[in-house]
Amino acid sequence: MTITRKKRILILSYSFSGQTSCLIRRLKTGLEKNGHQVLKERIEPVVHLKFPTGSIGACLVMMILTLFRRRNPICPLSEQVNQHFDLIILAGPTWSYNPSGPILYLIDHYGKKLFSGQTVLPLISCRGYWRMHQWILKAMLRHHGARIPNSLIFSHPCHEPWRTIGVFMKIAGKAPEHSALLRGHYKKFGHSQAQQDEAERLGLLIGEALRRDEDLSTLPLHTPITLP
Repeated sequence: MTITRKKRILILSYSFSGQTSCLIRRLKTGLEKNGHQVLKERIEPVVHLKFPTGSIGACLVMMILTLFRRRNPICPLSEQVNQHFDLIILAGPTWSYNPSGPILYLIDHYGKKLFSGQTVLPLISCRGYWRMHQWILKAMLRHHGARIPNSLIFSHPCHEPWRTIGVFMKIAGKAPEHSALLRGHYKKFGHSQAQQDEAERLGLLIGEALRRDEDLSTLPLHTPITLP
């Protein structure tokens, strides 16, 4: 089957540590291999959010604030987002079980304008606890009139409790992968190469479904790749 019309896809993303960015870069490649037009828009906080935070104390403060869903104001978006798209992918990390502050601010202030009548796929990059994030995000998007047929979830590929300890230390500015105590359990911060490859494969899968005008809700988008 040939493409009768290029689909227009917007990837709207916020990345704190760079892990979300590495996934959407490969996802975009997969989508474009199907001939679709993919536009990217980065969500930029007005006040730069430092990664790593630089200390354990600063990391703890951040965790407490994000647990209560503190919003982080964002810079104005470009004019390219004020259009109708065949698909919007809203990508970002989990912060203390919640969507990140910049994503929450985006939906609060731009939700109706951006998402009303649009098909939206959330992409969640997380340590491992993503279900509350997904529930909150879907509820907020649906409140503004979005249709959410599916979602993409990528958890850091490491066993607990080492994953939680490692992520906390990394955000605080430490190097758990070099720690004599942790390095046997925590090899690397973030997503593996296999998960990045999987993001491109899922981009191909989504792109093929769009090309055939298939329902995205039937696609197996929850990646089975969790451990290296």
